[in-house]
Amino acid sequence: MLKLDAITVQFGGLTALKGVSLAIGAEEVVGLVGPNGAGKTTLFNVISGLARPSGGEVFFNRDNVLKAPMYKRARMGIGRTFQIPQPMHELTVRQNLLVAQRFGTGKVNLEKIEEILTFLHLEGKADRDAAQDLSLSELKALEVGKALATDPQLLLLDEVLAGLETASKRAFMKTLTELHQKYRISILIIEHDIETISSLCRRVCVLNYGQLIADGTPQEVFSNPEVIKSYTGGGA
Repeated sequence: MLKLDAITVQFGGLTALKGVSLAIGAEEVVGLVGPNGAGKTTLFNVISGLARPSGGEVFFNRDNVLKAPMYKRARMGIGRTFQIPQPMHELTVRQNLLVAQRFGTGKVNLEKIEEILTFLHLEGKADRDAAQDLSLSELKALEVGKALATDPQLLLLDEVLAGLETASKRAFMKTLTELHQKYRISILIIEHDIETISSLCRRVCVLNYGQLIADGTPQEVFSNPEVIKSYTGGGA
């Protein structure tokens, strides 16, 4: 489904990613972890088309999408959330989903929007101001809903659990598990909490200083000495 081949990203004299190669298969749920500044969100930006790599190739369903703009990648099946929820101001929750759907699919499917609202338990807030009337967990759910509205085959979740209290985090984890079961899409999720990633994912990839240093099961990865070092003093 997704194949990254030797992705390098440079910002001036800073190398944010260095030769990262990674593949995600159909219906996989993969965790992407690493210290702050390791290059995780930059990698998401490359995959979704928000950032252009300095070197390397991006393939999606065997098509080279390196030159495809963000909206075309969305219409090909790449959906994403952002670390900080970004509801569209002065629009209702439902309208936010509709705008995202039109951007990602080029059309409107009201039945799909209502399905997403119900699935994410947002139907009671559907006509409320998305920027003013939602709790943090509801804002996070809206971010996921906007991505789902684009009918993705691959969903990129950027720290969607960050900032949630324990009970809310557990409830959201359950929702993500149900999402995967219901929509059968691939998921690549950035998350700092090792317990959360180990629970959600059968495979974990680790970035440090812009390089992929581990790729395997949670048990393999989190017992890897290089990974342990990156979290205890070797990270960026």
